[in-house]
Formats: sequence, C-alpha cells, structure tokens
Amino acid sequence: MNQPSGPSNNYENLLTQTPPFVPEGAHFMVGTVTVPPGDPGSGPHRHSGPVFGYVLEGQILFELEGEEPYPIKAGDAFWEPGGDVVHWQAANLLDDAPSKFVVTMVCAPDVPMMTFLDEAEMRERDHLRHPSARRFS
Repeated sequence: MNQPSGPSNNYENLLTQTPPFVPEGAHFMVGTVTVPPGDPGSGPHRHSGPVFGYVLEGQILFELEGEEPYPIKAGDAFWEPGGDVVHWQAANLLDDAPSKFVVTMVCAPDVPMMTFLDEAEMRERDHLRHPSARRFS
C-alpha cells in the first residue's frame, strides 16, 4: 500500500481490507454515532454496502454475524462487509460515559443505508451467530 510521505506527514495505517463488493452506482456517507452510557446500541441490522469505522471515544462490544463478540476501544478501526451480513451488536461497554465512533458507509442506490431485522428474522438467523452470542437456540 502506498503511504504518504513528507516532513509533516505522520501516517499510521489502522485497517486494510478488501471489501467483498461495492454496489454499482454506490454513494458514500460519513457520520458519527454516539452510544449513551450502558446503551445496547442499535438493534440487529445490515447495510447495503461495506462500512468502515473508527472508535473516537469509549469502548463498544462489536458483533458481526458468525464472529464472536469482541470489545473495540478508542483508537481501534473496524469494518462490516455489508450485504446480507448482520451486525448484531454495537453496545456501549461503559456505564459512566458515552462511546463514539465515526463511520464511512458505502450505500447502494435506492436502498436504505441500514435495515433493521424484525423478531422473526432474528430468530431465523440466530443459528448464524457465534455460539456464545445466540439468543434463541
């Protein structure tokens, strides 16, 4: 990977990932998410394209479908492949402070950037979660 150089640059690579796909006609969105102290975060959802993020403050419990949940903290980068892969958790692990992260989302045209699972789909997909995180099986 090419890295910028020069006397004033101090580049540190946080994440290198080849996304599985970029939807044709995609657009990009960049935003911040603030999760209140002790909050479970947004419910299980999926994105129409890959998502790349960086934790600015706090500590988050991060769970993608098929992976064991793990903590990410300020200074950590993360990614989601998007498409049919469900992001199950982004809970704030801190009870006394908010956690905040910035995300860059690759969004397919005419598709919501985030789609939440209903109870029936959560039950149907529960077997795809890491065994330590399953709710229904």
